[in-house]
Amino acid sequence: MSNVTVYVGLDYHQDAVQVCVLDAAGGVLSNRPCRNDVAAIRDRVAAFGDRAFAAVECCTGAASLADELAAAPGWSVHLAHPGYVARLKQSPDKTDLQDAHLLADLERVGYLPKVWLAPPELRDLRQLVRYRQQLVGQRRNAKLRVGAVLREARVRRPAAKPWTKAWLAWVRQVVLGPQARWVLDRHLRRLDALAVEVRAA
Repeated sequence: MSNVTVYVGLDYHQDAVQVCVLDAAGGVLSNRPCRNDVAAIRDRVAAFGDRAFAAVECCTGAASLADELAAAPGWSVHLAHPGYVARLKQSPDKTDLQDAHLLADLERVGYLPKVWLAPPELRDLRQLVRYRQQLVGQRRNAKLRVGAVLREARVRRPAAKPWTKAWLAWVRQVVLGPQARWVLDRHLRRLDALAVEVRAA
């Protein structure tokens, strides 16, 4: 089969991908699940055409799949914006079969709401940025818990600005009940560990 163009919608899941293949007129050539394997997906589509315009909804893991598929001769792959795709669905019921068909049809008619497919090295850097953001969020929550323990104990705050060295020295020595002191010390240890992790990231 040569010079046959098909339009492919891929509803991505960790273990399997629903693969919908349409012809140029929108006729369904296939709409079946396939194992989450690039070679298996290519073989499925190759049975119907040698030029594939594919769409996959942007989600965790989808970008890597798109990269691998786009590296194959005859494949053009776009990531679809999940929020816009959800608005285009005519039914509130979500099925893999319907989602894959919608993606393929939007790609076919040129209405796919695309998002930028970042290169692998940038996606790798994003992992680091997300991790650091998570650490900072954990540090903020630990600080809030420290403040909650102090408010619960109704201790009078010193003149030192919160979270300075002088203020932390006071916190480490403030007199509390044995259980409150134990909890506060655990929060402070967690803050120390998080400070090291944030610096490393």
